[in-house]
Amino acid sequence: MHDTDGTNSRRFGLPTAVALVMGNIIGGGIFLLPASVAPFGTVSLLAFGVLTIGAIALALVFGRLAERHPRTGGPYVYAREAFGDFAGFLSAWSYWTMTWVSNAALAVAGVGYFHVVTGGTSSKGADLAVALAALWLPALANLAGTRWVGAIQLISTVLKFLPLLFVAIVGLFYFDPANLGAFTEGGGNWTGGLTASAAILLYSYVGVESAAMSAGEVRDPERNVGRASVLGTIGAAVVYLLGTLSVFGAVPHDKLVKSTAPFSDAVDTMFGGHWGGTLIAAAAVISIMGALNGWTLMSAQAPYAAAKDGLFPASFGKKRRGVPTVGVLAAAVLASLLTLVNYTLGEGGVFEILVLITTFSATVPYLLAAAAQVYFLLTDRRDKVRMDRLVRDMVLALGAFAFSFWLVAGAGYAAIYQGVLFLFVGILVYAWMAARRPVSGAPQEAAPEAAEPVAEAVRQ
Repeated sequence: MHDTDGTNSRRFGLPTAVALVMGNIIGGGIFLLPASVAPFGTVSLLAFGVLTIGAIALALVFGRLAERHPRTGGPYVYAREAFGDFAGFLSAWSYWTMTWVSNAALAVAGVGYFHVVTGGTSSKGADLAVALAALWLPALANLAGTRWVGAIQLISTVLKFLPLLFVAIVGLFYFDPANLGAFTEGGGNWTGGLTASAAILLYSYVGVESAAMSAGEVRDPERNVGRASVLGTIGAAVVYLLGTLSVFGAVPHDKLVKSTAPFSDAVDTMFGGHWGGTLIAAAAVISIMGALNGWTLMSAQAPYAAAKDGLFPASFGKKRRGVPTVGVLAAAVLASLLTLVNYTLGEGGVFEILVLITTFSATVPYLLAAAAQVYFLLTDRRDKVRMDRLVRDMVLALGAFAFSFWLVAGAGYAAIYQGVLFLFVGILVYAWMAARRPVSGAPQEAAPEAAEPVAEAVRQ
């Protein structure tokens, strides 16, 4: 693979691509998930299963789309190929917004875990320094090139996957059905509990598109993007489902509902003592840093692809050592500014509003990508497509669209309202970039030397 600076970069193999998907899906939220859904009862486990099916359908669709268009940019590329520049720009703009805002949120979330591991005291200045370091260390790793990104992603995914899987598997030996509580808590309707718990769990699988987004950096993307998307999603699902089930069975329900560290409580229940908190906090720090490493790369990929098509500033379209450096730096700077806002003006709710925007922004590229697959299937030549494969792919595409639509509905009114407003801001950026692009097919001004013979002929 050759970059714009003329240097060679190393492409991701299948294991690294799987680690990229898993690492981006599993961030810091998993360490609170069991306590977050416990108030709804064990129906939340059913919600997890339903969401997993939808996420795998979306992963399969990304694999099919990558076979058609194995380029960096993933959802942006598919939306633009199917529906034109404007749809592609909206996909890239939404995805880019989601990445750098969520990076700031991840960095802030990691501060508390860091203090538990180190035993340090919390203060506004120290917390800000730790959060900024959490943003810039992955950015520096990205600037060092794809080799470093891949190595860090692989190592961090293994380091966070093993302790979580350990708790998930060992916890089954300490499983006590009496700890589970009711199927639906509060005496409500089970469908209501399913929907309510799903609304919390919906964003657990954001990141399933990571291999497709970096298709240009994946070796043999026509095959490996789909495999990495599915394997990474299944790997994350195993950790999610087994981990939540084990915690449900190990920690009494009344204690779990009030827990602020459910995995730590599960470890303490299994082995006694209070060392579980430090162990899980260390796993959380590794998990968040691995997610930041992967999401920093993702934050540069959509602008890179859009810049290549003239829809983002040209500086975003240049690579060094396989990484779009301007995109990485821009995302790090914007996330740093947002983190600074959180620690200086956080009481004004600015940070919370922007995080709401990301919950909606994440879904726009998914919807457009699933719709693009439906479009491609409907416009394929029937004499070149086997009917059984067409039906199967259409079912998957419609399932992925329904899953993405569910994500939008689960974001809530406030998130949709704020997200749509921010999406409209992007229209101004699109107008500015469109005005700067040369109009294809525009009449060219004749050169003076070419015009003179024509004028002479007219006079004669």
